[in-house]
Amino acid sequence: MTATEAAEHDTAGESAIDAATSRHEPQPAPGATPPRKPLSARAAAELLGTALLVAIVIGSGIQATELTKDVGVQLLANSLATVFGLGILILLFGPVSGAHFNPAVTLAEWWTARRGGDGVTTREAAVYVPSQIVGAIAGAILADAMFGEPLVKWSTHDRSAGHLLLSEVVATAGLILLIFGLARTDRLRFAPAAVASYIGAAYWFTSSTSFANPAVTIGRAFSDTFAGIEPGSVPGFIAMQLVGTVVGLALVALIFKPGENSAE
Repeated sequence: MTATEAAEHDTAGESAIDAATSRHEPQPAPGATPPRKPLSARAAAELLGTALLVAIVIGSGIQATELTKDVGVQLLANSLATVFGLGILILLFGPVSGAHFNPAVTLAEWWTARRGGDGVTTREAAVYVPSQIVGAIAGAILADAMFGEPLVKWSTHDRSAGHLLLSEVVATAGLILLIFGLARTDRLRFAPAAVASYIGAAYWFTSSTSFANPAVTIGRAFSDTFAGIEPGSVPGFIAMQLVGTVVGLALVALIFKPGENSAE
């Protein structure tokens, strides 16, 4: 064997060893949390994602009312558009920011982190929440612009009744229970379909049509259309959504206790 052949033989042997070694190195688990992106990128994802979500909700509501006078069909069209749109947005922005698009979810994560779990820091929450609110307002203006509506016209849709407020507690508690239940059972990879499906169902089983989101609630006040809410009803909705967040976290703590997922 010549010196050249020997060198080539050694190189080939090293490549084979490297390949064999790499096959045995630990690989990230499916659904594992990706490396954290810069906070600026995450804030942009939350702003854009929330804006698109509100544009979908308001825009599909305007389209529905222009196509039919049947309120049931209008709600069906609005809910279907929201289901598909929300699922896609979570799938797209989830790897960047977690796809909260919702101050209730962000605050719940912040509280979880304070208790020693995974979640956002105080600084991150302080960036996420304003980004979501600005995005929601921008999304409402965008939807109005796309349909030739006044860019800003306060909604006159009164939603202050007690049964609507109760519905917001239920809708938000269920959303928090779902998201954090999936996290506790290591099934967050199903979040795009699960969260979108829940919101679609809650459109129909709650009398408020499941806002379940303080930022979206604020954004929808800027459009006097099918999906709007008058500014005077906004504080009550947000208060009940925060109550629902607390209820949801309490249910998560009760049902999904850490270390008790295995069979006894």
